[in-house]
Amino acid sequence: QVQLVESGGGLVQPGGSLRLSCATSRFTLDYYGIGWFRQPPGSGRVFVAAIRRRNVNAYYEDSVKDRFSVSRDAAKNTVYLQLNNLKPEDTAVYYCAATVATSIRAREDEYDYWGQGTQVVVSS
Repeated sequence: QVQLVESGGGLVQPGGSLRLSCATSRFTLDYYGIGWFRQPPGSGRVFVAAIRRRNVNAYYEDSVKDRFSVSRDAAKNTVYLQLNNLKPEDTAVYYCAATVATSIRAREDEYDYWGQGTQVVVSS
């Protein structure tokens, strides 16, 4: 059951930027750890980044560590994934997910709520 809503995907040229949003009206995101996953064409879903509940500490998969960043806006009940210096290999459907766990989680089965995904295409 979809509980979160992602937005902000689109078509961007290599080197460009996008900001993805993850929001919900069902619960307060600040009380949940939020993870971002992506599913490239023809591949399975993989972990990208996560931010701890009620915290600004984030963790990133190595290939995105210096290019992506996760942040929260509690007033808007939204978590963002800023994508910079995008590469064609970043093309994927991006998903956000929420977990009640207090520590960073990188496995899909550790998340309780998911969004429907937003498509990011990096191409010239």
